[in-house]
Amino acid sequence: MTRRWKIILGVGAAAAVVIGAPLTWHMLPPGPFSFVGGRNVSLAEYGGPSPVGVPAQLRNASLVERGKYITEAADCAACHTTTGGTPYAGGRAFRTPFGTLYSPNITADKETGIGTWTDADFVRAVHQGIAKDGTRLYPAFPYESYSLLTDDDVKAIRAYLFSLPPVRAETPANAMKFPFNQRSLMAFWSFFYNPDKRFRPYPDRSPEWNRGAYVTEALAHCGDCHTPRNLGQALDNRNKFAGFVVDGWNAYNITQDRDSGIGAWTDDQIVEYLKTGHTVGRGGAGGPMAEVVEVSLSRMAESDIRAMVTYLRTIPSVRTPDLPAPKAEAASDSHRKMTGTSDARGKQVFQGACVSCHGWSGNSLLTPEATLIGARSVNDISAANVALAVLSGIERPAPGLSMPSFRRAYTDAEVAAVANYVTARFGAKGSALTAKDVAELRAQSEP
Repeated sequence: MTRRWKIILGVGAAAAVVIGAPLTWHMLPPGPFSFVGGRNVSLAEYGGPSPVGVPAQLRNASLVERGKYITEAADCAACHTTTGGTPYAGGRAFRTPFGTLYSPNITADKETGIGTWTDADFVRAVHQGIAKDGTRLYPAFPYESYSLLTDDDVKAIRAYLFSLPPVRAETPANAMKFPFNQRSLMAFWSFFYNPDKRFRPYPDRSPEWNRGAYVTEALAHCGDCHTPRNLGQALDNRNKFAGFVVDGWNAYNITQDRDSGIGAWTDDQIVEYLKTGHTVGRGGAGGPMAEVVEVSLSRMAESDIRAMVTYLRTIPSVRTPDLPAPKAEAASDSHRKMTGTSDARGKQVFQGACVSCHGWSGNSLLTPEATLIGARSVNDISAANVALAVLSGIERPAPGLSMPSFRRAYTDAEVAAVANYVTARFGAKGSALTAKDVAELRAQSEP
């Protein structure tokens, strides 16, 4: 080999290391509990109260009752139910950069659902993402989180689903782009990103922490919305719970950062938010989070919600640079000032549709749930969640929390203008949302 070729090969090898090492580091993130440290043990070795299954008050309940609790805690209905449809009958569309997916029917119908699936079939699907017929499931179904569930808890979910009336409902065909329509590729995704391991408690942590870890990571799978993803669409746990985008909505930072996360919230504020979708001075949930509260978190035992808070308090703080600390002061009651935006349409829309509930100061005179001061969404300079709330409205189980949809009432330019007006008037820093941005949000949130 000539000296010239040795130099070329040497430079090529060095370049491969320089490029490949960071790429490999990025593409192979750590697991969900990598931040914990210490030793974990099997459930059989753990000496404390069991962190899995159902809360203590349901331990003697029937299998179906326990399965109902676990199914609701796992938020199965949110993905497997269309708007106004029968729970668990599937058909809900998920629009991704790679195409559109539809959730399958998971009722006990033998032709269109999972009525012929055994316990073993169901456990394999939930833990490994492989259907009864061997079809690979897309990781929009969070089996990499559900793989932490015990076999008994997964079987309890199946028992509950099979206790419900079967529903005949064909699932629409997916419309995925090539090569993502090749389901066999999911085997490679699973190889790298789904270790298929059950939850192992940490003896040096409290029983409440271990229960919170199981509920947060396995059942509620909070990371699937609140953790950024890498190029392989796996959870980037180096930035655990630092925030992500779901259906156009910002799933905000829930680390202990005091400005952009929930580090400044009290335990009771977090509990109230998770149980009702709102807490005074911090704002309310909208979009996918509001749905999670409605069909899942609001139905869980308070002991489990408080265990989640115990666990969340230990998540390392991550700063989100474009999320300033929420403004705590009310705006002036005077409506003569534009307060930071030059587009008069924003004020006009706010005056016509918003002020009667939210008030000129941002402190609602009707209900605390309509107060804008302190809400993360109005202190988000992207203004995406404000615009989506205008387009889609907000519905939550607690009284006084509903907001109607204005999707057909206002143009994209008008929605952008009112969103910018709201962030400028009530937030720490005004936004610069455009009509084009709103058009994209409108398409992403189309019912």
